[in-house]
Amino acid sequence: MSKRAIIIVDLQKDYLATGSFALTGIDAATANAARVVEAARGKGDRIVHVHHIAKEADSPLFAPNTDGIEPIPAIAPQAGDAVVVKNYPNSFRDTVLQETLKAGGIEDVVVVGAMSDVCIDATARAAADLGYNLTVVHDACATRDKAFGDSVVPAAQVHATIMSALEFGYGKVTTTAEFLS
Repeated sequence: MSKRAIIIVDLQKDYLATGSFALTGIDAATANAARVVEAARGKGDRIVHVHHIAKEADSPLFAPNTDGIEPIPAIAPQAGDAVVVKNYPNSFRDTVLQETLKAGGIEDVVVVGAMSDVCIDATARAAADLGYNLTVVHDACATRDKAFGDSVVPAAQVHATIMSALEFGYGKVTTTAEFLS
């Protein structure tokens, strides 16, 4: 059995163009994540979906009991996949993710999903800190423009900054094509 897990973080409908918090490049990121997952299934890797559900009923993002918390259909869980619900950016915080990975004897984690600079960053760093061999498939991740002071930082720069930091100190950052080859 494979000792690798693909962790799909927050690929949920609120991030689509029709959702409440559209991300730049979410369609391409989702398509790439689906390719990664399809290949991983063929190798017997563990597939773990992490879905964010806000604690507040009136949250503008991932509010409980809304269509926005549903997985994007192209990457929806299949029979045998694990589904972990979280309330914080770090997918390990107050969830069963660590126990799920340990129970499967997982040593290597591959992270895809959204948002690059929040939940992907927090989850990837936690995975590395917990001793997993980390890979982030960066073109299977997405974010959006961010404001800082009087500046607007374009999504591509936000994404590149986070990915360069992850690659420098935490693990491997690669493309879908490189991962699949």
